[in-house]
Amino acid sequence: MKIIEVIADTGHHDTILSIAKQHQVEDIWYGNNNEDGRIATRLLVQPEKRQKVLDALQTIFHNAENYRILIIALDTSLPKPEIETPPEEHLTKEQLEEEKAKEKEKKRLALMSTREEILAQVEKDAQLDNNFILLVILSAIVAAIGLLENNLAVIVGAMVIAPLLGPNIAFSLGASLGEKELVFESLQSIFVGVIIAILFSIGIGLLWPGNFDSTELLARTDVAYSGTAIALASGAAASLSLVSGTSSVLVGVMVAVALMPPAVTIGLMLSIGETNHALGALLLLAVNIVCINLSSNLVFLFRGIKPRTWLEAHKAKQSRMLYIGVWVVMLVLLFITIYFRHNTQTY
Repeated sequence: MKIIEVIADTGHHDTILSIAKQHQVEDIWYGNNNEDGRIATRLLVQPEKRQKVLDALQTIFHNAENYRILIIALDTSLPKPEIETPPEEHLTKEQLEEEKAKEKEKKRLALMSTREEILAQVEKDAQLDNNFILLVILSAIVAAIGLLENNLAVIVGAMVIAPLLGPNIAFSLGASLGEKELVFESLQSIFVGVIIAILFSIGIGLLWPGNFDSTELLARTDVAYSGTAIALASGAAASLSLVSGTSSVLVGVMVAVALMPPAVTIGLMLSIGETNHALGALLLLAVNIVCINLSSNLVFLFRGIKPRTWLEAHKAKQSRMLYIGVWVVMLVLLFITIYFRHNTQTY
């Protein structure tokens, strides 16, 4: 459970209490009036009801001023809430199935983060700031050395950094919610991140005294159809991790496998004039970006991640379906390109 704290004018207090009663929150308490005429009210809300309570609160405060809604993490709450379940012997078969379905849906909702929590997380991860640029540079350096030395352990080190995970998932979420600013910001971060990785890789390639024939490096100059499944799974896993609020460390590793090494390979191959290999790595990078975003959009669609109001949800639905359609068309075009590349390339 988490605490939702509402700081608002006293005129809204009765409405807040009414919302708490309507959604049967676990507990509610409030303090005295502040000097500015506001009152702080805290609601202890069950996980499966958190989104509905937040939506109701945002609806009443839509045109209000001087208010604040805070979501406070809660590690433990004692005593534990009692779960009342009717005896199974008193239920018909249909009623029993209905109760099981309700309990299943309740558990599903309990595992999900709210729309606001997800947005706050991805907006932070998609920011194009000094930290993001530094992480891209460090990841590119580590990946380049690992690829050139054919050292899988070093490549894994670059995977753990995973700087391109946040912007890609943010782009998908922005498309699902119709958040144009988030779409633009994340797209900018992806573009800048990839360009920085390529440029630094070119520099490393120009200074590298050894050969460029390692197995790990050459493996990323071509696209295998099986790699598409890895990219799709990576995007879906990253999105599910975000929605469910679980740790995304392993997911970040999976996405880094699909994005950073191909970007670094492009720069390394350009540094020695191997444009054909560089184009192969670019094609691999494009396929993986498309697959990751396509699967992420589908996960957000099936998980029901949408804006609060009907109008916003309608616009977001149009935006989401447009992006999904664009990703599908791009993937088909990339597959056609891969087919012709494999059939015309001379080895």
